[in-house]
Amino acid sequence: MNGTHERKINRVLTVVFSLLCLAYVAPIFLVFLNSLKKNIFISREPFRWLTELNFNGLDNYIYATQKIKFFSSIGNSVIITVLSVILILVCCSMCAWYISRVRDRLSNVMYYLCIFSMVVPFQMVMFSLSKTADSLKLNTPWLIPVIYLGFGAGLAVFMFCGFVKSIPLEIEEAAMIDGCNPLQTFFHVVLPIMKPTYISVAILETMWIWNDYLLPYLVLDLKRYKTIPIVIQYLRGGYGKTDMGGIMACMVLAIIPIILFYLICQKHIIKGVIAGAVKG
Repeated sequence: MNGTHERKINRVLTVVFSLLCLAYVAPIFLVFLNSLKKNIFISREPFRWLTELNFNGLDNYIYATQKIKFFSSIGNSVIITVLSVILILVCCSMCAWYISRVRDRLSNVMYYLCIFSMVVPFQMVMFSLSKTADSLKLNTPWLIPVIYLGFGAGLAVFMFCGFVKSIPLEIEEAAMIDGCNPLQTFFHVVLPIMKPTYISVAILETMWIWNDYLLPYLVLDLKRYKTIPIVIQYLRGGYGKTDMGGIMACMVLAIIPIILFYLICQKHIIKGVIAGAVKG
């Protein structure tokens, strides 16, 4: 009886989660479907399947990418995302290692400041931040990662601290007895053990930074640098005219890299989250 009851529960859960999966995938599919339609049919019949009448082929993709110089904005997004994620991973993992191993008042203050930063709304600091960033010349793709480091440190330090506590201290002591200094101990011993959490944090931070609109819009010099979310808005014309086909096409092109990155690394995210939140 217990086995039959468990099978029924498993079937119900399978159906429920399958429906949830469809609910998440459906908007992405609709964006792709409408990216292949003519503009007039996107507004009138957004849920209708492709026909000879509404099918526009790849014209939306070609026109939109040429009009707004989409591929040049990809370069800016890649530079910002890659540099920001690398900076967050390296700095926050070292900070978390220090906090977890040096247990004093300063380390506790640092930890709780990082946690507190997670609950501070961005809108509270965005005006002063934009002025500060402009005065310090942080308005380029190569320097804006410094700002992302500040906003991404809270979650990263929290996850790294949870994982570092699960690493046996004896491993680090053995490395130091063999002659390793603190930096060598971290990069040659601790960092390889933290790989699951590194990948988890990298996925979460990459999805956030790649799709972020507000921070680059406030900080970057928009006359010279535009990211993908910013450049897409230029498909909105005057008097309420909007190139919906071009917007849908650019959204599909923007979604593909982040989906591929997530699919490649997804098997590590649960492992890293569990290791960082449960162990220790």
